[in-house]
Amino acid sequence: MLRKSVRSQRVERVQSRPDERNTDERNTDERNTDERNTDERNTERRDVQVPDGHVTAAPSPSASLLPAGRSRRPGRWLSALLWPALLLLCLFTPILPRLLAPLSAGVPPATDSPLWRLTLAHLGLVLGAELIVLAVGVPLAIYVTRPGRAALMQLAEAVTGLGQTVPTIAVLALAVPALGFGTLPTLVGLILYGLVPVVSNGVSGLLGVDKAVQDAARGMGMSSWQRLSRIELPLSLPVLGAGIRTSTVYNVGTATIGAALGASGLGEPIINGLSQQNTGLVLLGAVLAGLLALSLDALLGLLVGGE
Repeated sequence: MLRKSVRSQRVERVQSRPDERNTDERNTDERNTDERNTDERNTERRDVQVPDGHVTAAPSPSASLLPAGRSRRPGRWLSALLWPALLLLCLFTPILPRLLAPLSAGVPPATDSPLWRLTLAHLGLVLGAELIVLAVGVPLAIYVTRPGRAALMQLAEAVTGLGQTVPTIAVLALAVPALGFGTLPTLVGLILYGLVPVVSNGVSGLLGVDKAVQDAARGMGMSSWQRLSRIELPLSLPVLGAGIRTSTVYNVGTATIGAALGASGLGEPIINGLSQQNTGLVLLGAVLAGLLALSLDALLGLLVGGE
């Protein structure tokens, strides 16, 4: 019996050895796999030596998207600067008047003041009106979108919308008896016309902020001013930016009518061309005003977005 028990123990040991050997092999394979993965991760994180001797970190998978985004930005700048370049070309070279000469009895249309001076006067009038529009429209949109002011919001949109229900020439004509001829009545008309897109888009952008985001900011302990400056305004900027761009383009076109009231700008060649029945002179002012509008729209698209 003793011999049999010894033999059975030997058989069990022999049979258990393959299992132990297989377990050791599996553990060794898993250990080698873990070491190989660790080496690969360390290799990816290891700094890469460039030829000039500087050391730069190896890019991560998410960082590989950055060059594509940076490569698009020069393209956006180039496309945005195309219209200002065309405007400058027409202002400081005789190309545009020569192209319009067949429509002006074979003579290149000319103006009393240089075209660049008329363009600067037009631009100053538009930007001055737009600054006042932003100073009034953005705070108004913020004020009426606060909780519990739905009635004020509807009233503000209705009042500002009246500015575009009245024809432009009527608004300017009504302003003349009180303000006289010149730049001031034109400025008032531009402000009334420019308020509508800024206020309506500002209200839409602020109301479109996700309530869950606002609740999360409130739960983090942010004050109402912090939620407005850090959450609501940044998220509503694309919509508000679209309103600013629309308002600016509107005012570039509307400011040309101010020449009939004595305001300087690109409306002068248009009004003079209509009175002289000179199509080339009319197109001279119209083309420059169009290029100015496209230039401002493109540049504002880079600054405030809204695309």
